[in-house]
Amino acid sequence: MPTAAEEDLKAKGDQLKKDGIVIRTYDLWKTYQMGDQTINAVSGCDIEIKYGEYVAIMGPSGSGKSTLMNLIGCLDTPTKGQYFINGRPASAMSDDELARIRNKEIGFVFQTFNLLARASALHNVELPLIYAGMSAEVRAEKARTRLRQVDLEQRMFHKPNELSGGQRQRVAIARALVNDPAILLADEPTGALDTATGIEIMGLFDRLHQQGNTIIVVTHEHDIALYAHRVIHIRDGKVEKDEKIK
Repeated sequence: MPTAAEEDLKAKGDQLKKDGIVIRTYDLWKTYQMGDQTINAVSGCDIEIKYGEYVAIMGPSGSGKSTLMNLIGCLDTPTKGQYFINGRPASAMSDDELARIRNKEIGFVFQTFNLLARASALHNVELPLIYAGMSAEVRAEKARTRLRQVDLEQRMFHKPNELSGGQRQRVAIARALVNDPAILLADEPTGALDTATGIEIMGLFDRLHQQGNTIIVVTHEHDIALYAHRVIHIRDGKVEKDEKIK
């Protein structure tokens, strides 16, 4: 029989889902102990993001934005506070459930692409589906569909070293989307690209948002943050400002 605390968490999660809120943090903290010094990388963050939003989390180096991204992406656990994703409290999930969330409900795009060097673009995009246990036929079809969506169908059998930086990032975006995640979480997605290619990738994010994807971009670059419709400014581990810009 569920405890009162468990019932309270479920009621809170059900209400968040009813209100269309995909991410909600309550007084979220991440604290590290460095010798006798306590470092608060994230200090009491309250963030709410709805399905279909396009949000930038922006802050200078050392502001805590990457730590916050790791918490939102279920790559790390908070020291205290609550985090709900899709109406479920992360604190109540087992390691297997958290792994499933990372595989199916969040699509990650990293600055360094994180592609397998010896695998084709198609196989790189298929990887999350292999972990999900899908058949080879279904995997290939879904991967082709996502590569088509990012205008890379003609390059699907090329390996990463045969692709430009922008094309590699497009493969990474296709891979992030292949499981139809609730959230696309991008960490400095243009950081390894030249300006023109960065503009091209951000144009792709615009298109994906128009198709209904929830997008969160973590960046220290003001001009990249301006592509989003809302910017959450992080400084010293806290939300300094949360503003709608479109």
